[in-house]
Amino acid sequence: MQTYDLIVIGSGPAGQRAAIQAAKAGKRVAVVEKREVIGGACINTGTIPSKTMREAVLHFSGYQYQNIYGINYRVKEKITMADLSFRVQHVIKTEVDVTQAQLSRNNIDVLSGQASFVDATHIAVENSRGRSEYEAPHTIIATGTKPAISPRVPINGRTIINSDQILQLPDIPRTLIVVGGGVIGVEYTCMFATLGVRVILIEKRPRLLEFADSEMVEALSYHLRDSRVTMRLNEEVDSVEEVGSGVVANLMSKKKISGDCLLYAVGRQGNVDELNLASAGIEADNRGRIKVDSDFRTKQPNIFAAGDVIGFPSLASVSMEQGRIAAGRAFDLALHSNPENYPYGIYTIPEISFIGKTEEQLTDEDVPYEVGVAYYREIARGQIRGDTTGRLKLIFHRETRDLLGVHIIGEGASELLHIGQAVLILGGKVDYFVDTVFNYPTLAECYKAAAFNGLNKLSRFQNGI
Repeated sequence: MQTYDLIVIGSGPAGQRAAIQAAKAGKRVAVVEKREVIGGACINTGTIPSKTMREAVLHFSGYQYQNIYGINYRVKEKITMADLSFRVQHVIKTEVDVTQAQLSRNNIDVLSGQASFVDATHIAVENSRGRSEYEAPHTIIATGTKPAISPRVPINGRTIINSDQILQLPDIPRTLIVVGGGVIGVEYTCMFATLGVRVILIEKRPRLLEFADSEMVEALSYHLRDSRVTMRLNEEVDSVEEVGSGVVANLMSKKKISGDCLLYAVGRQGNVDELNLASAGIEADNRGRIKVDSDFRTKQPNIFAAGDVIGFPSLASVSMEQGRIAAGRAFDLALHSNPENYPYGIYTIPEISFIGKTEEQLTDEDVPYEVGVAYYREIARGQIRGDTTGRLKLIFHRETRDLLGVHIIGEGASELLHIGQAVLILGGKVDYFVDTVFNYPTLAECYKAAAFNGLNKLSRFQNGI
């Protein structure tokens, strides 16, 4: 029986970073992956494919230049799923190769097959060649998630699909029903709407993306409606049926929504069914999520869990950090992280990114704050890029001027956010942006414009105006 210092189950973002962190500390590490290729859902079906598809959609549709060349401008008139898939497959292959090289370079063994616990320190790996057992004093579960299923929505892989099956569509539908107003549902809604598809978005809550700043969500909702998206909020699907070559969604409110295809994107389920958690003294909740403490340790002290399998926020970037920290805690390494200030990137069209507190949170906490806003249309780079709808919002303490939150909607938001992230985490004040010279013309100038806007409001109050 082979023995390792650490066995990581899953080779997605959390598993990969956990394994590399332990290997860098001189530990003997193995990663177990049940897929034929490594990278987990992130590389193969989730983050990388969806974000690559988004870039392909933006390119072929000419979306970013329609403000300049006209609403009918397109790079390619007849866009097909093959056009989108070609770019996606290229990026997936490259990312798989990069991940394999990283694991190999750090002398990490990759064990192919389905892992399951024999007990708290022994793991069986089963594949087409048989069953093998391995021993390790520490294990990190990083198996990620899979699309949730519902008895009301019979997925058939053709007209009724989940997010893992998007690229299997033979053609781009004329009308698409999207069930679920979370991150995945809204991102795909934006992509297909940009391609000219009539999208009907069904969400049982009163607003989209409830964890994001309401002003940013309102701006996104405006763009969706402007792209001919019909939003059915406060609505829930009762049943779905195939009708002819299309599909009909029957709502609880007795409405009927018809379309060529339906995408079911309501939540995800932890990949734990085949792990035999009970043998290790661990359990998962009804959504397959494993409960952990602040060190990512499960109720079994030598077993950790990280990434989407532990639940919110289910971001690849956060999963990477969770895996790194979990490995560090397993071997008592002096690692530091700042979970209160993880950034969020939502790749809608336009994209949304934020860090820190929202106005709603600060209002609930009775924190005195002020807001400064800058609009892309007022910045030269915004005009050059053809994005005149974006905006950047700074939230800062009225008395101390400490930066409390940064919220951005617009192309490049997830990149632009990192400037504000650095200032916020280092305890900077809004004055930093006024006193700093930014390259011209860049979107980074939004920070200076927003800071002036916010501080001008303070000065008016101080001068009694």
